[in-house]
Amino acid sequence: MKRRKIMSEKTVTDKDFDENVVKSALPVLVDFWAVWCGPCQIQNPILEELAKQYNGKVVIAKLNVDENPATAAKFGVMSIPTLMLFNGGQVVKQWIGVQGKDALASEFKKILQ
Repeated sequence: MKRRKIMSEKTVTDKDFDENVVKSALPVLVDFWAVWCGPCQIQNPILEELAKQYNGKVVIAKLNVDENPATAAKFGVMSIPTLMLFNGGQVVKQWIGVQGKDALASEFKKILQ
C-alpha cells in the first residue's frame, strides 16, 4: 500500500526546478536521490516526518538523479543522498549522506528565525 504524499513534500524535475526551488517563497530542502540507493531509502522517512512538522514553513523536494541528470550535474551532486537547503534561491547548506532529523530541523530553525 502506497502512502499519499504530503502537500509540503514534492517531486521536482530538471524542467520545473527553478520554478519550484529557486523561485520558491519558502525555504526548500532538496533531496537528490535514486531508487536503487539504499541510504536514500533510509533518509526518506526522516524527510517525511520533517515535511509534516514544517508543513507550510519549509518545502521538502525530491529530485531523482537518474531521471534528472542536468540539475544534479549543475549542482555538482556526486554522491547520494545529497541534501541541499535553498533559501531565497541560494544554497545555504549542503549535506552528503543520511542526515538525522535533529540536524536538519536545527538548520530549518536557523533560517526561519
